[in-house]
Amino acid sequence: MILNFFDQFLSPSLLGIPLFALAISLPWLLFPTPTHRWLNNRLMTLQAWFINRFAFQLMQPINLKGHKWIMLFTALMLFLISINLLGLLPYTFTPTTQLSLNMAFALPLWLTTVLIGMLNQPTIALGHLLPEGTPTPLIPILIIIETISLFIRPLALGVRLTANLTAGHLLMQLIATAAFVLITMMPTVAALTSMILFLLTILEVAVAMIQAYVFVLLLSLYLQENV
Repeated sequence: MILNFFDQFLSPSLLGIPLFALAISLPWLLFPTPTHRWLNNRLMTLQAWFINRFAFQLMQPINLKGHKWIMLFTALMLFLISINLLGLLPYTFTPTTQLSLNMAFALPLWLTTVLIGMLNQPTIALGHLLPEGTPTPLIPILIIIETISLFIRPLALGVRLTANLTAGHLLMQLIATAAFVLITMMPTVAALTSMILFLLTILEVAVAMIQAYVFVLLLSLYLQENV
């Protein structure tokens, strides 16, 4: 039974063919195709409003040099939200529960922000490793600590997204299994457990969207330090 709880995180396959690439590419088919018409339907209008508000909130603290990243951040945000929400449906697979996928997003983007800072403003980028006014005996220790914290950033990005989604899926499956087992023995307790499962599902929908936003927001903060 314990092993079955983790079967949902295995990469799906059909006739020995991995379906991981299909699970990643499927969300893009759900978005409406932009048109050149002046008047769009409600779905297109809602999508345009969401993208505009997200772009405004994300790029407001960043100077003009970093605004060229807005298309990448917006696409990543929509992609993560779609994958996280689709993974809450029954008999689906959530690719963002795989640490390898999240690190594939976090590591290159974080490394790009660091390289941009090193190329454009090396003095300021290296100055982040040593806070101003540090006593001389503490300088080597603080440089080591700040360097370690710098290199931990992509790992923290990937682990945060993976851990939150994995914990939520496991908790939902545990409560659903308890409700299914108790429905014949204690129907009242099973009904209460089902209500808890419903509330937890609403919470997981919020977590799926919040974690996608936090992932992109932290990347924008790293970009802000180096642009």
